[in-house]
Amino acid sequence: MDFMKLLKSLEELLYELVSWLVFYPVTMWRAVVRPLSMMRYADIELADEPEEQYQDTLSPPLFLLITLLLSQALSGALPSVYDPTEAARELGSGSNLLIARGVIFGIFPLCMAVTLLRSKRVRITRNSLRPPFFSQCYVAAPFAFLLVLGFDFFSMPQEQGNLAGGVAVAVATIWYAQAQVRWFRHDLGVSALKAIAIFVGAFLFATIAAFTVAAVITLDAKSIAPAPG
Repeated sequence: MDFMKLLKSLEELLYELVSWLVFYPVTMWRAVVRPLSMMRYADIELADEPEEQYQDTLSPPLFLLITLLLSQALSGALPSVYDPTEAARELGSGSNLLIARGVIFGIFPLCMAVTLLRSKRVRITRNSLRPPFFSQCYVAAPFAFLLVLGFDFFSMPQEQGNLAGGVAVAVATIWYAQAQVRWFRHDLGVSALKAIAIFVGAFLFATIAAFTVAAVITLDAKSIAPAPG
């Protein structure tokens, strides 16, 4: 009986992993082309029973984590003046690096979600925070992918990727900004200027927080990493 349960679990795991090959690109396309629709979709899906949620896409947090995993793999494949394995080695493993990146880039959807609730004067609880956070993960993933890609271009030898890096960072920031401004404007019923001000404040806070967390993680990892040799 236990063996059959194990086989059934492996069967479900295999199907889930393979299905990502279909649903990940679908989710990415929809998130890039129709970010606001995907954010509304996330809100609606949370009202369904757990087994009925996200039937034709990936769940938002999973989508963000897979995107960061692909970004991490791409970073290791591009030429760089830095050792691509150093960060993973300092953190102990590639999975720890993925978790660290998830925490760092998870700050952006968290800050945007908290800003929305505070602007609406809604009490922040686990239940009230979940819908806007899930919505935000759909737009955080493309933003994170392009942003990290831009930084990877900047780190290429002989500054050969600086132009591409600048374009990637600019596109990521502009696309993310327009999606967020439209989201705040629609959900809060405010003017475009007010929505821009809200976004800029939340974005600056999230960026500072993300860099701070990244610095803390890096310093902590270096302090406990074994000495070379």
